[in-house]
Parts: sequence; structure tokens; C-alpha cells
Amino acid sequence: MMNTRILATFLVTFIGSSAFAAAPAVTAIHCPDGGIQPQAAVDPAGRIHLIYLKGDDARSDVMYTTSTDGGRTWAKSIRVNSTPGAAIAVGTVRGAQLAIGQGNRVHVTWMGSDQAEPRGPEGATPMMYARLNDAGDDFEPQRNLITFAPGLDGGGSVAADQAGNVYVAWHAPTPGKKGETNRTVWLAVSHDQGKTFAPETPMPKESTGACGCCGMRLGTDAKGELFALYRAVNPDSRDIYFLTGKHAAGFSASDLQAWPTKTCPMSTASFATAGDRTLAAWETAGQVQFTAIDAATGHSGPILAAPGNGNNRKHPSIAINRDGYVVLAWTEGTGWKRGGSLAWQLYNPQLKPVPASAGTQRGLAVWSLGTAVPTPDGGFAILY
Repeated sequence: MMNTRILATFLVTFIGSSAFAAAPAVTAIHCPDGGIQPQAAVDPAGRIHLIYLKGDDARSDVMYTTSTDGGRTWAKSIRVNSTPGAAIAVGTVRGAQLAIGQGNRVHVTWMGSDQAEPRGPEGATPMMYARLNDAGDDFEPQRNLITFAPGLDGGGSVAADQAGNVYVAWHAPTPGKKGETNRTVWLAVSHDQGKTFAPETPMPKESTGACGCCGMRLGTDAKGELFALYRAVNPDSRDIYFLTGKHAAGFSASDLQAWPTKTCPMSTASFATAGDRTLAAWETAGQVQFTAIDAATGHSGPILAAPGNGNNRKHPSIAINRDGYVVLAWTEGTGWKRGGSLAWQLYNPQLKPVPASAGTQRGLAVWSLGTAVPTPDGGFAILY
């Protein structure tokens, strides 16, 4: 018969092992101040940095706040845009995005409204950028980064790394040409933490076109490698494309997933990085998908779809916690001038769905979406 002390030690060790460890909690949290289109990122200390839109749908303000307790309480919000009403909420895809760079400096980009200044070339819609000041208590005056490639429609994106590089991208037609097949992704690069930017250059080496009203997403991994997701335009489909490469050598475009449609779905995408792991998420044909990006090669792995059949699943947001668990969040039932619901699924570190971990939350506002982040206690928060 087993010694009782040995048995007790065995049980404590076995029950305390990862095989019996409780799955992390996922908590849906209303965006503070009644804001919409939240976007969040977490710095190395576990502090959540959050931006959201507030005000008129066509002339919104971008607001910024932080939380040190996983989203339970928030600091007083400050306005990012220096011109009131400089952002757009209409369409969900044109709102603000943020990135945390060197020294935890926050960088924010958004598609300018008709109130945004300065304008793009010949008064065109600007691609706005603002960064947190040196004191960390306000944002520097907003700037337009489009110098010669106007035609912004589906918004833009921003990424930053710990070496002081900041990247802002958007898609627009090649100057002098029209139509979605002549659109490309343009990239403006800063090597001094956003103090100055070089003029934009085409990001993909190949000509793929770009879906005019679809959003796009930039991301960087732990090594500072830059990635992008965007929706291309082919003769009979609007596929999701993945860009990887080096800025100096150009970026290779790969057709990640086909979607035989000629209609713009007004979709968005998401990246998440933790350690040497990077995940990318997007929407195809009313379903949200994600894949792992190989850190060594930059190639994508198998494509995984969220379990079940939802109601018009859109706007995915993906996050990884300190233990390798993953949460994928998305919207359901949304439409033009119509809100819907938030939904999510938890995955284990092997990217297998955790049983009984799916969730939903009603009451998603018009033009809004969710943003998922890991919390200091090892769980996840989804702001909506």
C-alpha cells in the first residue's frame, strides 16, 4: 500500500500540474466613457494602453487611457487628435490603431475626417499620425503622412519595434491610376521613434490590387520583423494577402486564403505577438480565421477557423497570454448602422479549443468591435 505521505505529495504535484491547471478567465469589459472601436495593446509591465472613438460618427475624437489592473479601472482619458472631430467611425474599418514602441512610447494612426488638418495632397483625405510626448502626459500635434499617394478609404495601420522604428501603412491607387486593381499598400517608415518619416513607398513587390473599403493591419514580432495583412483584388475574388520581408528589399505577397467574391466585405484583421510566437487573424466569407507565423521563416502555418457557424462573423481580434493560451474574439450580427454581439473562443497553447470556453456578450454598439488583450493575472480582457 502506498505511504500516505507519498500519496499526498503525488496528489499535490499531479493536481498542481498543467494537466489540471485551470484555463485562464476571459472577461468582456465595456469600453470606458461609452467609447466605440477600442484598440488596445499591453506593455512589458502589463499596463493596458487603450484608444477608442468618441463623438459624432463622421467627426469623432480619438481618446487614450491606460489601466494597470487588467481593465477594472482606467486613468483619465486624454484626446489624441489635436483637431477636434478629426477621425471617422463610420464603416468600422476607418478608425484608429495604436502600437507601443521603444520606451513604451505610444503611436496612433487614423483616417482623417473632413475636419482633419493638415490635408493630403490637393486637399485629399489625410493619413493622420500622433505620438505620445516625451513626458507621457499628452500627444504631440497630429500630422499627415501622405505625401504623394492619396486615395485613402479603408483606413491604415501602425506598428513599432523596440529599436525605435515606426511603420505606418495604408492602401491607395498608384498615382495617376484609378480602380481597385491599381491600388497598392503604401508604407511610411520612421527610424527615430516617429519624430520624422520618410515619404511612402509601395510595400508589396507584386501588383495585387487592394480592396478599397477593407481595413488592413501591420504587426511586428519579437525580432522586429514587419508583417502585414490586407485584402487584395483579383478578377473573381478578394483574397486575404500576407506580406513579409525587409523594408530595404521589398515585401513578398502571398495569397493566404481565397474568397470568391466581387463585393467588398469591409473587413479588418489582427496580429498578436508573445515571445517568439506571432498569430494573425482575419475574416473570410462570414467566418473568422487565424494562423501561426513561423518566426524563423515568416511563413504561415495551418489555417484554423473559429468553431461552429456564427451569424456573419467579422472583425477578429487575437491575443496570447504569458502561458501560451490564446483568445480569438470577433463580432456577430453587425451591419451598416447596426450593432450586434461580441463572441470569443479560448485555445490552449497547442491551439486546440478549450472545452466550454466559448462566450458571447450582447450589446455591441453600432460601428464598434472588440479588442482582446492579456491581463497581468494571466487571463484575458476583451474591450468592446
